[in-house]
Amino acid sequence: MPDTTCHMSISLDGFVAGPSQSREHPLGRRGQELHRWHLGDERANDADDSAGGWLMRPRGAYVMGRNMFGPIREEWDEDWRGWWGPEPPYHAPVFVLTHHAHDPIEMDGGTTFFFVTDGFDAAYARAQEAAGDDGVDIAGGASTVRQALAAGVVDELTLDVAPVLLGSGERIFDGITSFGFEPVEVLHSPLATHIRYRRAATSSVGPSA
Repeated sequence: MPDTTCHMSISLDGFVAGPSQSREHPLGRRGQELHRWHLGDERANDADDSAGGWLMRPRGAYVMGRNMFGPIREEWDEDWRGWWGPEPPYHAPVFVLTHHAHDPIEMDGGTTFFFVTDGFDAAYARAQEAAGDDGVDIAGGASTVRQALAAGVVDELTLDVAPVLLGSGERIFDGITSFGFEPVEVLHSPLATHIRYRRAATSSVGPSA
């Protein structure tokens, strides 16, 4: 079966987004500091370029949470089409977890956002079917990654550990008490340590009892 991947930038104190996510601060306050390694900082080096290749490799389908798709909460009350402009970087079906139904949104470049109201397992099953042999990526945010880890579906997890302390925000490991991955590659720059993990053959990831 094709791999399911997940690639997240994370602070030293375990946050993948800062507090107070909003239209003005889509990554939360100071959250952008986690992403300097791929946002044009002059200190970026070949390690960051390599990790950027891991991040942007094509996948057959994606799963993301509604908070990652946009700032709108509750009912859909405007024509929001994502943060990424008319041609999002996915170029594949994206299944968005939400409690509120929405018609699919077809974008330029092959991305279509589908909105799933019956939970992570349903979204992941649809993504697997759509991806075929090209694999699924769990795109974020924190809650969606936690659900994927708890469900035990992630085969490869990449963390870009930024030398930043956010103090608060969104964590991906809250409630996860067994990790179940082994590091297989480590790259580093002044901006991040990039650790690529693979699922250990005899281990599992899961929530606390």
